[in-house]
Amino acid sequence: MNPFEQKSINLLGSFQNWKGLYPKSYDKQEVDPYTKTRIILMNGTEFEANWFSHNFARHITDNDLRRELSVTRSIEKQQQIKISLLKPSNESALEHTISYEQLAVDLTAELAKRESDCYVKKALDFALLEDFDHLYRYSNLLEMEQGLQAERLVGRYTEIMPARPTISHHRFNKDNVKRNIDSKVADKQTVLNTMIITAAEQQTMNYYMNITNLATNDLSRKLYMEIAQVEEEHVTQYESLMDSSASWLEMLLWHEYCECYLYWSCFVTETDAYIKALWEENLEIEISHLHKAAELLEKYGGKHWQEVIPDGEFPAPISLHENIEYVRNILDTTVQYTGLLEDYVNVNELPSDANFFQYQKIINPSIEIVPSHLVIDAHIRGFGKDYRFEVAPNPIKELRNRTLDNTSVGRVPYTANSTDFFCNFFKGNK
Repeated sequence: MNPFEQKSINLLGSFQNWKGLYPKSYDKQEVDPYTKTRIILMNGTEFEANWFSHNFARHITDNDLRRELSVTRSIEKQQQIKISLLKPSNESALEHTISYEQLAVDLTAELAKRESDCYVKKALDFALLEDFDHLYRYSNLLEMEQGLQAERLVGRYTEIMPARPTISHHRFNKDNVKRNIDSKVADKQTVLNTMIITAAEQQTMNYYMNITNLATNDLSRKLYMEIAQVEEEHVTQYESLMDSSASWLEMLLWHEYCECYLYWSCFVTETDAYIKALWEENLEIEISHLHKAAELLEKYGGKHWQEVIPDGEFPAPISLHENIEYVRNILDTTVQYTGLLEDYVNVNELPSDANFFQYQKIINPSIEIVPSHLVIDAHIRGFGKDYRFEVAPNPIKELRNRTLDNTSVGRVPYTANSTDFFCNFFKGNK
């Protein structure tokens, strides 16, 4: 599908009244896990579109262009709030958090498996293990707090077990800034991947930052506090991959194209008829936004859309599904890695005065104050072992002990074996 060739609807006709803006929420007992993750993905995508437009408006002086942006932006806001209200009121923040982390795992794996740029794929695989470990930490908290087993919430499509321990995720943020791609020469899927993952991780970061103080006990508040900081690292990593040389108008076009692509992907993969219709409705709206962005690019930037996106045909749709074998492969080969400026390195190879070790001493002076460790320790003391959902033993033998939380892997040299990152040699790739 090429959205530039589709008919555009009138922008004013996209506005909805209050009744139309309030959707029917899904039934948390019946909904497919990947329907929930698609909702979270598109909520984050609309948030990114809205705030990109706000920042665009703050960096220009032409009020005619500002007014054009404001109209589209207000529609994006309506789309975002309607999507967010698909979550039912009886679904707790912690239950919803499990879906956030399932999205992070399976979306990242899906993008990595189709990524042709080895450098971008390495970034995706690196953060994948960290979100996978977050899912494990929150799942243990969920069973302690609400007596719920997260395997039911993820539909047993996504394993729940330790990966690179969350304590090992804390890096000096200079080591999270990576090299940006050039959208003029990069593969279209690569450009889309960097935008999609940045929006998704930004949404997760914002969610955790805003609900941390609403958690009902100290342990929950502390875990959200810690993982929110890791999500800041992830957003720093992913946003640095995006093309920072493109103009505001060029990136506006890419944002709208990306939204069209994601709504189309959701539409063709959705299993819930009601929500499928919402994805189709939003796709039509986004096509009109894309045409408006192309019009603004030509009027204010002097460029035709094909000078920015030469081929408007969509890549294959993003499909959210289980990625157990892929995640296990990444865990087995890269758990002992950390960031080092623009690259990644095995902690075994870091000098003793590396920023990573210095920062670890500052933020983790004692294991006993690290929330992610305290959650697992509390679960072990209360239940006799940690909570997991595994289809086979953990690929890392140091992470198999269910009565002791490992806080050394990925953080202390020579505590696990890792080979290296690989570039699309996974047998499941197409």
